[in-house]
Amino acid sequence: MRQGLGLILGVGMVLGALGAGAAWVTREAAPPPAPAPTMTVADALGDPALALEGYARALGPRTFHFPEDHGPHPDFRTEWWYWTGHLATADGHGFGYQFTLFRTALAPGAPQGSSAWSARQIYMGHLTLSDLATGRFHAFERFSRSALGLAGARAEPFRVWLEDWSAEAVGEGTPPLRLTARRGDIALSLVLEPGKPPVLQGDRGLSQKGARPGQASYYYSLTRMPTHGQVTVEGRAYDVTGESWMDREWSTSSLGREQVGWDWFSLQLSDGSELMYYQLRHRDGTVDPFTAGTYVPARGEPVHLTREDVRLEVKGTWKSPRSAVEYPARWRLEVPAQGLALDVVPALADQELPVSVRYWEGAVGLTGTHGGAPVKGQGYVELTGYGDTPLRER
Repeated sequence: MRQGLGLILGVGMVLGALGAGAAWVTREAAPPPAPAPTMTVADALGDPALALEGYARALGPRTFHFPEDHGPHPDFRTEWWYWTGHLATADGHGFGYQFTLFRTALAPGAPQGSSAWSARQIYMGHLTLSDLATGRFHAFERFSRSALGLAGARAEPFRVWLEDWSAEAVGEGTPPLRLTARRGDIALSLVLEPGKPPVLQGDRGLSQKGARPGQASYYYSLTRMPTHGQVTVEGRAYDVTGESWMDREWSTSSLGREQVGWDWFSLQLSDGSELMYYQLRHRDGTVDPFTAGTYVPARGEPVHLTREDVRLEVKGTWKSPRSAVEYPARWRLEVPAQGLALDVVPALADQELPVSVRYWEGAVGLTGTHGGAPVKGQGYVELTGYGDTPLRER
C-alpha cells in the first residue's frame, strides 16, 4: 500500500478548496521546525467529507497496459508515482532516498475554466535523503497546481513533473527513467533501469483495502530497478549506484472509519527475492483482515500473501523529539510458507517527515534466513497514523 502516501493526496483537496480562486500557485516546506500536521491519514482517506460521486472506482481486476499505465489516470481521484532506493559510492558512502509525486483531482470531471490560472489537478511532491554516513535526514515537501504547465503528467513520452522535480522516460519506452529533484543544496539525478517486470499487487492488480465496493486501488510495483547517477549533499556531488523500488497506485478509495493507518514494508533480499507487505491497523491496535502483501522470488511468479501468511512483531520503539510521537523501530517479520525469517532495523532512527500529513518513512537494513540459508538486504518502511487524532474526534 504504498499508498504509502497516497493518503496525503487528500491534502491536495484541501489546498484546492482553499486556493481554487487564489493567485498563489506553489508552497514549499522544509524542516526544521516541524509544523503541526494539517491533516491525518484518517482525514485524508477516511469516510469522505467531500463527495466522491463522479470519479472512477477500482471495482474489479483490470488489464494493465504498459507503458500507458505508467501515465496518469485522471478519472480517479488520486494517484501517485513512488520511488525509494538504496545508493552508495564506490568507497561505500551510503544513501537512502524517497521521491514521490502525487496527483489529486479538484472535482470529478472538473472543467478547465477560462483563466490560465485555473486547474483541474493539484500535485504534491516529497523528497527525502538519508545520509547513512553522517546520520543526517533531509526532507522536503512541495505543492503546485497544474495551471500554466507548472505540474502535470503524461503517458507518452512518459513524464510527470512538479516544477523542476520530474520523472521522465530516457529514450524510447518506459522505463528507463530519469529522476531529477533539487531543493537547496540537496539534489538527485538518477537513471533507473527496468529490472524485473512489473508485479501486479493484490488480485491481478486490484488491491482491496476494505469490504465496501470501490474501497480499493489499482497497484503495481517494479521491485528491483538498477540505479545509477548522482546525489548532491550540501553542494558536494557523489557518483552512486544501487537499486530502487517503484510503486504506482491510483484509486478513489478511502480507509474505513475503524482504520487509522498502516505499516508498509518493501524489502529487497540479497538472494534476488523481494517482499512487499502492508499491515492495516485499527484504532484499537488490532490488525485489519485486508492486510496483504506479495512475495517475489528471484525467478518465477509472485505469490500473494494474506494477513494469515505473515507474522510481524514489533521489537523496539523510537520517540520523535519534534512531534513526541512514538513509532515502531525494529521488527521481526516471518513468512513461514516461504521460509523467511527477517530482522528489520532502521538505518537511521529519525526519518520522520514533519510535513502536511506527518509520517515516518525511511531506509532499513535486514538480516535473517531464507529457506534456512543466511540472507541480508535492504528496503524501506512507511508508518502512518501514529499519534493522530482525526478532525472528527477533536
